[in-house]
Amino acid sequence: MKRLKKGFKPFLFIFFIVIIFIIGYRNLEYNWQWYRIKPYLFFFENGEFKRGLLLDGLLITLKISSISLVISFIIGFLSAFARLSASPVLKSLAWLYVETIRNTPLLIQIFLMYFVISPVFNIPAFTTAVIALSLFEGAYSSEIIRSGIINIPKGQYEAAQSIGLSVPGTYIKVIIPQMLRQTLPMLAGQSVSLIKDSALVSTISIYDLTMQGQRIVSETFLTFEIWFTVAICYLIVTASLSFIIRQFENKLKFINQ
Repeated sequence: MKRLKKGFKPFLFIFFIVIIFIIGYRNLEYNWQWYRIKPYLFFFENGEFKRGLLLDGLLITLKISSISLVISFIIGFLSAFARLSASPVLKSLAWLYVETIRNTPLLIQIFLMYFVISPVFNIPAFTTAVIALSLFEGAYSSEIIRSGIINIPKGQYEAAQSIGLSVPGTYIKVIIPQMLRQTLPMLAGQSVSLIKDSALVSTISIYDLTMQGQRIVSETFLTFEIWFTVAICYLIVTASLSFIIRQFENKLKFINQ
């Protein structure tokens, strides 16, 4: 019975939000033109499927987010191990990186990277956006990973060494799997945040989903229809990612049982 009540609460909350949305939708004095949205998603020309501007923007968003996600996890692991190393230089550099990135706004970092650093090294806007997002999310991932490793009992290290595992083998076979089991929900939340934060790359003229939405609104004045569609696209992507990570988390729990 308790589990049933606990599982019912999210559905009750969603139902309450939907009711509020429906009431607000009906009371809003606005000439809705949803029929004009489809061509901006996709259309058929001579029987051939064509992507609309919003779908093109969504693909750019997915490309930037997926590349940044992989790089940010690599940066997160490297900086976390640097913080935990015995080298004072590595510790200091990793600490400086994490604290600098976490205590400055992402938008400022994107501008700094695009207007100051990129012209010097002739870095394209797309690459600039990937680097800025990767560094920003990597700093947060670093702290999540570091906290997960710290929370592993010392007995696990001693048991791994007693059976002859090397230091790299201990981390790969013993420490990291347990760390992922503990921190996966937080890393999943950080991954979702990365996708949402990617909307800021529109400020440096990258035609991602948000930028394409702004472009269409300025041309058609379909303000609510376009932004609702953009929001739904982000929701579908983030919800799908959360579902995939949840399945992976359940698999890890099954393996560790």
